[in-house]
Amino acid sequence: MLNGSVVTTFFLSGLPHPPVLDSMLFGIFLVIYILTVLGNLLILMVIRVDSHLHTPMYYFLTNLSFIDMWFSTVTVPKMLMTLVSTGGGAISFHSCVAQLYCFHFLGSTECFLYTVMSYDRYLAISYPLRYSSMMSGRVCALLAAGTWITGSLHSAVQTTLIFHLPYCGPNEIQHYFCDGPPILKLACADTSAIEMVIFVNIGVVASGCFFLISLSYVSIVCSILRIRTSEGRHRAFQTCASHCIVVLCFFVPCVFIYLRPGSRDAVDGVVTVFYTVLTPLLNPVVYTLRNKEVKKALFKLKDKVAFSQR
Repeated sequence: MLNGSVVTTFFLSGLPHPPVLDSMLFGIFLVIYILTVLGNLLILMVIRVDSHLHTPMYYFLTNLSFIDMWFSTVTVPKMLMTLVSTGGGAISFHSCVAQLYCFHFLGSTECFLYTVMSYDRYLAISYPLRYSSMMSGRVCALLAAGTWITGSLHSAVQTTLIFHLPYCGPNEIQHYFCDGPPILKLACADTSAIEMVIFVNIGVVASGCFFLISLSYVSIVCSILRIRTSEGRHRAFQTCASHCIVVLCFFVPCVFIYLRPGSRDAVDGVVTVFYTVLTPLLNPVVYTLRNKEVKKALFKLKDKVAFSQR
């Protein structure tokens, strides 16, 4: 037990909703979760088998799909259990630690990955002739590894700070998974200093990443405006629009949850659903429906499967 805490089990209250909606919500979230896993697996498979997609952009996209698949898996199955079972909200102390660590590990890694992806688009559009040498396979691997390592360290700091506190009394977490703000409310000690450190920690990471992403896209827009052909400008804008959509869908809810004063459990729970449940599903939809290369690869894969079954 960390720091002498006497609480051995937490209870997740789940999403705030009328009990009569349990079955309907279970069905909705189960379908979304299955589609999320299948959609991201499909992207991983398509990029793997199509040699035309073996480029830096799609290398980072495979990392994103892998993260999204597990990011959803960390929270959604437990949420489904709370909807169908009276004891489904129970989670052991150490499982809660693991869930919080994995959630922030994958979430912060995704945050860093969005930054790297925007930098990749900046190089591709601003330096098309030197892009292949500047974004070599080794550079891509180092950048991707850097996002995972940094995300792991950031999450370790968060988890250590939160569970270093003693938990000796209330054990009902007003949320559908173990997250920092609702857990800190249960600590048997003053949490103001820890809350400030976590606020600054998340604030520096989120604002830093968002600033770098914004800087990249300001530079990208300037480069796009210098492209002479309208077709070239349209293609460049279309490529970057997909990334902008998922970035906004990820950052706006995160800022709302972690970087605003005060907290309202019901509102926080609903907003959290957006970036833990819907955003991982949105990514494969956006990157397939808005991406001609991925759609073309999907049709080729479909034709291969149909041909092999003849």
